[in-house]
Amino acid sequence: MRVMVIGDIVGRAGRETACALVPRLRRERSVDFVVANAENAAGVAGLTPEIARDLLDDAGIDVLTLGNHAWAKREIYPMAGSEPRLLRPANFSPEAPGRGAGIFRCAAGQVAVLNVQGRIFMDPVADPFATCDALVASLAQETSVIIVDIHAEATSEKQALAWHLDGRVSAVVGTHTHVQTADERVTAGGTACITDLGMTGAVRSILGVTPEPVLRRFITGMPERFEAAAGPSALCGVLLEVEAVGGRALSIDRLQVRA
Repeated sequence: MRVMVIGDIVGRAGRETACALVPRLRRERSVDFVVANAENAAGVAGLTPEIARDLLDDAGIDVLTLGNHAWAKREIYPMAGSEPRLLRPANFSPEAPGRGAGIFRCAAGQVAVLNVQGRIFMDPVADPFATCDALVASLAQETSVIIVDIHAEATSEKQALAWHLDGRVSAVVGTHTHVQTADERVTAGGTACITDLGMTGAVRSILGVTPEPVLRRFITGMPERFEAAAGPSALCGVLLEVEAVGGRALSIDRLQVRA
């Protein structure tokens, strides 16, 4: 089974890049299943139902995950509670709409996707390690192919979760920092890992944001209005090859494809 996991889609540039490249990459690389983080897809923060439908239906992404900006757009609340292909971190409050994990079917078999958020330098949430322990045990009763998106700031926390789940899941991939790391690997236990998938959005940007107000904020210390950058863009993520039976990762390759 070949699974493509795409890093944080940022703004219009990221959405257009995903819609242009995902169908092509699916064909060219024989991809069976696609997961993408979309918590920044509406401007620089949040997701709307219209954008979610574009990414799911037009781009052909199978599952969208979220993160700390999940609730930046109030209009996504009802969809989060009704659309099984849209996941928010499982360690959010149980009173929050939506769910944090799901099992999905593709031509190559069943895939489980689990979304959690880290706690270091992030808003308070429940323990992602304990959350994963409980959900992985449940998901494993249905499928051996389990992909975990940990949306977190600290590289140590993301790597720690990968070690914690080593041999129990097919992949642990990090999102949130928008900068692709070069530490992709498959562990001895058969779990593919990368600390951060990177960003899908404008190349001339600071984390997907127009550079000038970010620079002014750093230099002056004064508040600035941030906007998603435009212009030439790239899709970042990884391509996984996983045993459809057994769930063991066979390979992980970084993707950085210009639109």
